[in-house]
Amino acid sequence: MSHDVLNPTPEYLAFWRERHVCTLTTPRPDGTPHVVPVGVTYDPEAGLARVISNKHSKKVRNVLAAQAAQDAQDAQGGGARVAVCQMEGRRWATLEGRAVIRTDEASVADAVARYAERYGRTPSPNPDRVVMEITLDRAMGRA
Repeated sequence: MSHDVLNPTPEYLAFWRERHVCTLTTPRPDGTPHVVPVGVTYDPEAGLARVISNKHSKKVRNVLAAQAAQDAQDAQGGGARVAVCQMEGRRWATLEGRAVIRTDEASVADAVARYAERYGRTPSPNPDRVVMEITLDRAMGRA
């Protein structure tokens, strides 16, 4: 079932506010999918999903490589195509879009605060922390 990224149903949004481990799928340089567990926050007002990570992680390297390859082909850029997903029983939700890596202090702090709100804990300080910001263009699921 398709959902409006900017105006999700109350049930869909409530599901994204519950505490769930999610998966993130990024493209490896050879085109195969790299799927890892992550925490995700969904901000429908901005049309964004966010994932905090270490700047040295494989998922971050995948996004940077895909973004560079895409930017070389398309002057508009836009980031690497990724998906985040969560499920519980028969309920599931997937968000898709283009990811970029943000390193500025304000973006990282905002993402950490959102993570703390959703997951009920503040991650320990990490000077290598970055945020993967996903500009959403597709939402699917049954929540």
